[in-house]
Amino acid sequence: MPATQDDEPVRYERTGPVATVTMNRPDYRNAQNSALTYALDRAFYRAAEDNAIKVVVLAGAGRHFSAGHDIGTPERDAHLPFDRTAGLWWDHSDKTGAESRFARESEVYLGMCRRWRELPKPVIASVQGACVAGGLMLAWICDLIVASEDAFFADPVVRMGIPGVEFFAHPWVMPPRIAKEFLYTGDRMTAERAYQVGMVNRVVPRAELAARTRELALRIAEMPRLGLALTKRAVNQAEDLQGLHSGLDSVFGLHHLAHAHNAETAADPLGGMDIAAMRRHSVARPGSPREAEG
Repeated sequence: MPATQDDEPVRYERTGPVATVTMNRPDYRNAQNSALTYALDRAFYRAAEDNAIKVVVLAGAGRHFSAGHDIGTPERDAHLPFDRTAGLWWDHSDKTGAESRFARESEVYLGMCRRWRELPKPVIASVQGACVAGGLMLAWICDLIVASEDAFFADPVVRMGIPGVEFFAHPWVMPPRIAKEFLYTGDRMTAERAYQVGMVNRVVPRAELAARTRELALRIAEMPRLGLALTKRAVNQAEDLQGLHSGLDSVFGLHHLAHAHNAETAADPLGGMDIAAMRRHSVARPGSPREAEG
């Protein structure tokens, strides 16, 4: 049978001036393997090049937006080569140690997210359920975040001995002391709390998430395309002047120092942690859903 969009890791739908890009690995909580990451890249390019598209919505199929990077599904493909598009680092798949990991993550994590953040059209994240670790990176490159009431946010990788995910925007998307608590504890932050600290724009009932996100997208689409692009660039430049761009580089180096330390002293570069271990240690803040990943 011919392949359909339902078989693809990312679905693309254009309705009027809005393109909806949907991660499509619901059985694995939209964990991000390389196939999904490069499919996202192609979808964002497609939306950027389409003159009819004014706004992009990034969503996740199923119960969860994204549970993060793929560290253990049957379709994990971190060892495979892909045509690199985000930078000039060499192929990681025939290298070993830090050389392999740094090259791959410079491309598929930091490089991709930096480029997607610069897409010259507004991007809205439509977040439900889990938005964890690598899922945060995808939400944070978006200009706006609309979250359902059941959404929760977490970066638990400090438990691996690693200082947060590769796109380390934490002190820019939330106040620094909140960012430290978020990282030090690894606890889940509810959508309401994320709204209170300014990380989320709107919190809506789960059943209304898609409609309310589209309503916002259509309102933004009434603005002139160039005006939106220049406004986005202006705000992004202000964040970079506040240190975001150089901060990402600095912490990316610390991130890989932690991987290298783990490789020398622990079972593996992830500090011996796997999906099951991370779930066992997952703790919800008061009032947040504990079993949303089930």
